[in-house]
Amino acid sequence: MDSEFDIAATIGAVTRRVIDRDHEGKPARLAVLERTYPAPVDDVWDALTDPERIPRWFMPISGDLQLGGRYQLEGNAGGEILACKPPRHVAVTWEFGGAVTWVDVHLEPADDGETRLRLEHLAHIDPDDPHMKMFGTGAIGIGWDLTLLGLDWYIANPEQPKADEAELLATPEGRDFMRRSGEAWTEADIAAGVPEEEARQKGAATLAAYLGEGPDGMEAAEAPES
Repeated sequence: MDSEFDIAATIGAVTRRVIDRDHEGKPARLAVLERTYPAPVDDVWDALTDPERIPRWFMPISGDLQLGGRYQLEGNAGGEILACKPPRHVAVTWEFGGAVTWVDVHLEPADDGETRLRLEHLAHIDPDDPHMKMFGTGAIGIGWDLTLLGLDWYIANPEQPKADEAELLATPEGRDFMRRSGEAWTEADIAAGVPEEEARQKGAATLAAYLGEGPDGMEAAEAPES
């Protein structure tokens, strides 16, 4: 990314919430991210759903990209397209590492021709899952923060090549972005009622895994990279 693109500033552009609820008769936890993009709804929708544009900010995608079809992100999650209501709502299953979770994206017009995006990632709470015992909601949230950062860069620089994420995250600025994201998700967990000591311990373990400073095993818990 261009050095003039302030990636740390995007942390404050995102509102993060953690919500506990029931899903299919089982306890579940919802990670919610909301932010505004300086582009009209139709353009943001197209960036999110056009298989030619998705790799320019996310990763290559294949499959039957229509309602009821299945998609596959290269080297990452796949799943079924559960809802598709252009240009406002798309929902999919997120199948990765043997686990099935659910992702919903909603778009709404905002002021001055901008678009408000809300992304929801829902996962069942399994107290016996070793990843849930070790990691906080940031295991999902940091990945989605990185993804929304990639979309932010693409919308601001549509003609530029996709940023090299590995290079970005190796920089002090990139690592600071992940630290700030992890801290924000720890605070969201605490606000949702997770005991503070538990939330901070899990948040520290999550961030250490993302930064390559902790134990292996984040693969089954993490959200996609941008």
